[in-house]
Amino acid sequence: MLTRRKFLTVSSSAAALGVAHPYISRANDRPLITHGVQSGDVGPDGGVIWARTDRPARMQIEIATTESFRDVRQGVFVDALPQSDFTAKALLDDLPPGQDIFYRVRFQDHSQPHILSEPAVGRFRTAPADRRNVSFVWGGDVCGQGWGIDEARGGLRCFGTMHRNRPDFFVHSGDTIYSDAPLQSEVKLADGSVWKNVLAEAKSKPAETLDEYRGNYKYNLTDRNVLAMNAEIPVFAQWDDHEVTNNWWPGEPLTRAEHRRRNYTEKNMLVMAARGAKAFHEYMPIRSTLAEVNRIYRKLAYGPLLDVIMLDTRSYRGPNAENMEEGYGPTAYFFAPAQVAWLKQALKSSKAEWKVIACDMPLSLPRTYDGDRRWGQESMSQGDGGSPRGREHELADILSFIKREKIQNTIWITADVHYAAAHYYDPNKAAFQDFEPFWEFVAGPLNAGTGRAFPPDATFGPQVVFEKSAPRDNRINHGPSYGMQFFGRVAIDGSTGVLTVALKDIDDNVLWSKALDPVKG
Repeated sequence: MLTRRKFLTVSSSAAALGVAHPYISRANDRPLITHGVQSGDVGPDGGVIWARTDRPARMQIEIATTESFRDVRQGVFVDALPQSDFTAKALLDDLPPGQDIFYRVRFQDHSQPHILSEPAVGRFRTAPADRRNVSFVWGGDVCGQGWGIDEARGGLRCFGTMHRNRPDFFVHSGDTIYSDAPLQSEVKLADGSVWKNVLAEAKSKPAETLDEYRGNYKYNLTDRNVLAMNAEIPVFAQWDDHEVTNNWWPGEPLTRAEHRRRNYTEKNMLVMAARGAKAFHEYMPIRSTLAEVNRIYRKLAYGPLLDVIMLDTRSYRGPNAENMEEGYGPTAYFFAPAQVAWLKQALKSSKAEWKVIACDMPLSLPRTYDGDRRWGQESMSQGDGGSPRGREHELADILSFIKREKIQNTIWITADVHYAAAHYYDPNKAAFQDFEPFWEFVAGPLNAGTGRAFPPDATFGPQVVFEKSAPRDNRINHGPSYGMQFFGRVAIDGSTGVLTVALKDIDDNVLWSKALDPVKG
């Protein structure tokens, strides 16, 4: 029997579901489910269900283990209110592992409780308790550089391609929206054709109000590919910078040249970050924690073969313009000490064969702050190839800890730079050598301008084994129509534990792949 133990908004009774009631439905009066349904943060015992309606209403969820819903075993509810922009999410837990779960969502109008919305149906599979095959896809960077939804070209096609891979879940590696990138109605392409963006009010200017941030999520949730994938594939979401604004750090004054170009009326980044974080947590099916309601870093256990460790490189960093110091202190924070300590404990306590560390930014690709090296690096890397400085001290500490504690079978997955790459970190070719070799894989964009590759910093010895990026010899803004949109796929064989990484393009072509044997013991 499926049972209910807890969910995000708790009620003492859910008996109203699964029982016949004299509800009526008048099509013109019904609440609407405005942006589909989605699930997220799925583990062996359950996951989060999300939906949004158009008015104050009660989200009711029925759960079954068959698509016919003949075996409805459980019902929960949570209220959608104006304070959350009428979004609602519930944590369904105490479910059996390795089980297909079908869920049906309806909204009950607060002002007319006898009226229900049309139902919306979704599904997910709880993580296995045994060693069965597991796969997931990852990538980031959606609707950036002027590339929105062009319905005539298939919309956000990369989501449809990832969906056809039938993964167990999708790691959204940040830049889930581009809140600071307004859209024009048309973009002329190099071949003379025209990209035609679907427009929305929230995409007409850089976001700074809470409603404008919310509108960016709503925009992406109008795409048919995203809606179809969300209904069947759980998302594990993290953020990067464009959920607030480009290259932000907490407490930053909004005085940079690009801030002035965007005509922001706000003066302090803390206000913007608070609004961006609220919208992110409203629109992403992410598990909350009582310790820190808006915390993004977390460990998601996916059976005996896999733990996914999600990091946050934005919320706790020090000033981008002051991270070039030799030593380590608050101005050099990237993950910051509390998150570093948590990561170490998450790795040390993991019993999974593979530990996948999801970091929104690559480890060794230098990114200058505001396009000017004089103002420091926006990335972790300092760009000089020497001994660790500033933010690099955190990575050196983490990698040394992994070696010292003999933590085996770790890989890193990242996005941010808008191209696909595979980096092998070799201590024999590094300035800092106190670590064991490991792999980092980069994937994206999913629907944005393709980036140009640049050499990694040599401090930790990254070797570029593969990369696919925009040509260096021109300044064309290579959008989705050029075909250089990339995602990654990881598959773990249940019997052998072999982990295979494939870097793919928007048409599902495998550009490069690598099979990694697990280290035993």
